[in-house]
Amino acid sequence: MAIKLSQSLKQSQSLMMTPQLQQAIKLLTLTHLEMTNVIAEEMVENPVLEEFDIDDSKNREEDYNVERLEMQNKESSSDNMDESAFKTSHDEFDWSSYVDSFNSSSSAPPNMATRDLDDLPNYENIVSKGKSLAEHLEWQMAMEYFSEEDTKVALLIIHSINDDGYLATAFEEIIAESGRERQDVIDIREVIMRMDPVGCAAESLTECLLAQARIAEERSPLLEKIICNHLKDLQNRDFDKIAKVTGVSTNQIKDTAMLLQNFHPKPGRLVSNQDTHYVVPDIFVVQMGTEFVVRVNDEGVPRLRISNLYQEMLKQDNKEAKEYVQEKLRSAMWLIKSIQNRQRTIVKVAIAIVRQQQEFFKKGPKFLKPMVLKNIANEIGMHESTVSRVTTNKYMHTPIGTFELKYFFNSGVGGKNGGVDVSSEVLKLKIKELVKGENPKKPLSDQKIAELLSRDDVEVARRTVAKYREMMGILSSSKRKFKG
Repeated sequence: MAIKLSQSLKQSQSLMMTPQLQQAIKLLTLTHLEMTNVIAEEMVENPVLEEFDIDDSKNREEDYNVERLEMQNKESSSDNMDESAFKTSHDEFDWSSYVDSFNSSSSAPPNMATRDLDDLPNYENIVSKGKSLAEHLEWQMAMEYFSEEDTKVALLIIHSINDDGYLATAFEEIIAESGRERQDVIDIREVIMRMDPVGCAAESLTECLLAQARIAEERSPLLEKIICNHLKDLQNRDFDKIAKVTGVSTNQIKDTAMLLQNFHPKPGRLVSNQDTHYVVPDIFVVQMGTEFVVRVNDEGVPRLRISNLYQEMLKQDNKEAKEYVQEKLRSAMWLIKSIQNRQRTIVKVAIAIVRQQQEFFKKGPKFLKPMVLKNIANEIGMHESTVSRVTTNKYMHTPIGTFELKYFFNSGVGGKNGGVDVSSEVLKLKIKELVKGENPKKPLSDQKIAELLSRDDVEVARRTVAKYREMMGILSSSKRKFKG
């Protein structure tokens, strides 16, 4: 049996992901701070790279940075940027907002009233706080007259508390693990719950609020009774039911409930050892006359060039030295080229965003247009994946605030059957405004909100309204209803 062998040539194209190409792609996704760190590391590892003086006119053409932003502190304001939460009147406690703050990751208590700036803690004290919650409680525990055995139990409780200030382990398990009498462990936990911040080591919201109510300057038995038995009724704004059960007037129930504005549903968040994350804008947008000018942020980005010393080494006869310098030279040139490409691409994308969102920059978030990655990709002649990388973790500083580039990309909603296409963010604002202006005794249903939106030519279904309402943490109309 004969076997016939043959050869043939075939042409094909394939993309090789070289280390240099991977580096270029990685640079696109980095934040401003991350990029400056990468450059600093490369300058340490690659002796061919050096930083040149900004005043070196001979090398100005090699500079990949855009002119330093001028007048960046001259920012205009917008009348349409008022999105602050509504303030609660004296006779109407906003329990929904209070519950939202309990469910959120915010470290601040619900802001129900305007506070005097003089009452706020010193800024230096805020930013210098570095202790963890456990360390903060241990420090206070050391000042208590605990025996050695009690100290062990106290430490067991403290190290079972999560960042919010609640027990992450069931209290019954802690009692069993301690090997102590039940009442002894209860007494020790009560001491911890009175420490600063008050309410830590609680198992539930009720326990946490009750601990804070018991150390108030003016204790209110009625408030404690409401916390113990009527938190659900308070959430449903059923003041009449609470009044009927407690035997006091509805107005007195409302006034007493207002005391909760000073309580912290997550006391542990008042003490945090988490590092502060600062946002450094990659792009600045400045209004000059009627035009919006885009500038890349070059703060902290060193201007790179190839060292003359190593360029001279290429002329030497030393083969090993030559090969080493050539390798480092290729790496350095690719890095400089990648940085140039990153900066130019970010500027291109930013200019395209500003061009398509003119109304937003002039009038505020209510005028944000629906826009997807494809819109920008088509305008600048790049692939959508490139635009996606460029807009990841990048921020734009504008006259009306600092926004992540991803913020500007929103799908259109409400454009069916001749309706006006609006962005999802604008739809959220519209729903929020309608709820804010509703009659608390007759709150708007999802269907009614959809009908009101249709008057502005925004055609959305009831289920769409419900979806966005839930995304914003707004309760249903039945739970928003004022029962008084």
